[in-house]
Amino acid sequence: MTARRSNSAASKFSASSDGIHRSTSRGVAMAPLRKLRCAVYTRKSSEEGLDMEFNSLEAQREACEAYISSQRAEGWTLVPDRYDDGGISGGTLERPALKRLLADIEAGKLDVVLVYKIDRLSRSMLDFLKLVETFDGRDVTFVSITQSFDTRSPMGRLMLNVLLSFGQFEREVTGERIRDKVAASRKKGMWMGGWTPLGYEVQDRKLIIHEADAETVRGIFKRFLVLKSATLLARELVLKGATNRYGHLLDKGVLYKLLNNRVYIGEAVHKGTSYPGEHQAIIDRRLWDQVHALMQASPRKRAAGARAQTPAILKGLLFGPDGAAMSPTHTRKAGKLYRYYISQSVIKRGTDACPLRQVPAAEIERIVIEQIRSLLLSPEVIVATWRAAHQADKGVSEHDVRSALVEFEPLWAELFPAEQARIIELLVERVDISPTGIDLRLRVDGLTSLCNDLRGVTVQQQEAA
Repeated sequence: MTARRSNSAASKFSASSDGIHRSTSRGVAMAPLRKLRCAVYTRKSSEEGLDMEFNSLEAQREACEAYISSQRAEGWTLVPDRYDDGGISGGTLERPALKRLLADIEAGKLDVVLVYKIDRLSRSMLDFLKLVETFDGRDVTFVSITQSFDTRSPMGRLMLNVLLSFGQFEREVTGERIRDKVAASRKKGMWMGGWTPLGYEVQDRKLIIHEADAETVRGIFKRFLVLKSATLLARELVLKGATNRYGHLLDKGVLYKLLNNRVYIGEAVHKGTSYPGEHQAIIDRRLWDQVHALMQASPRKRAAGARAQTPAILKGLLFGPDGAAMSPTHTRKAGKLYRYYISQSVIKRGTDACPLRQVPAAEIERIVIEQIRSLLLSPEVIVATWRAAHQADKGVSEHDVRSALVEFEPLWAELFPAEQARIIELLVERVDISPTGIDLRLRVDGLTSLCNDLRGVTVQQQEAA
């Protein structure tokens, strides 16, 4: 009887594309066994040993694969994709393999995620809870094979959170020890890594002066004293293609960091406090103090002083062929001043960013002024100005407007540079320059205002006579 019961209850298994189906010898079909697609996630914080044939990632994966094999009767099958993050901390979610894993979960390609230990998935309590919430949203089970935790049960969730809390505590204590070590090392003036400043190179974990780059740094500090403007200095450096050790152009932002880096006077800085460094200084204290005394002054005052030395009547009005503004700058060679307008695209992105990198200031200003003088005497401009002036003052005749505009010609040469700049800003709306020509747009309201001013000057001259 026992044998007959055993035979009658015997089961037969068959595979199909829908999974594993089970039927009895009596022909009664039972519920199909669901196939669970399992992914193994592995992680190692450091890159040490990853080049070995059998490394930590392989060990984690082998253990997880063995666990999946033991659950084969439950329908567990390993997916072929590998999710391995080597040399990446568990304190961040910015991990390539983890992102691929989450993307496959969102696409509904996985049912179970296995790790060797839960801290392989995350060392952050908050990040871990976010991941578990993502898993739950897609009915994906999380399993840690060495800690016997399964998120399908409430007890498993509780124990996971408790263990993760201890893991996060350990990580924070370790971080605190590292921060204390860095602070103690900084107080001794030791170099603790990071971006190597221009002018130095690292040898045996110490900063050593690179003479060629150090001379460049000294030249930058001395040039700042001459120009008195970080903006002008940055334009010069960008035009020359000057970069830091990492290939970044010495634009205004990078330049300010260089000028404020106390490493150059032989100090080590930690959280705003300076300590005597082990390395040699590149900049002497007198030059450093001169530069920073100048930097303490208002940037507006320094900019105004620079503008007074290098007047630029087209500032804010001149635009290049790519639509970017052309800003005034200057340089001195052999005691002679050379002024230019340079494209903002070139300043920000390098010399190839604009087909017209820079133009001589005196030449472009002369061309614009000549065009304005010519346009002021054209019939179209005289009529347009008279119509605009007539709306405000019905007594203004076209002859009055023409006479007033004619007076502009001899007056221009007698004006101070500041007054010339004011009139240009009053008259000109925009100047677009390209390799093939110049497009000048005038302001009609500005013409009317100028006409009224000139008419007033003419009346005063007549009364004085």
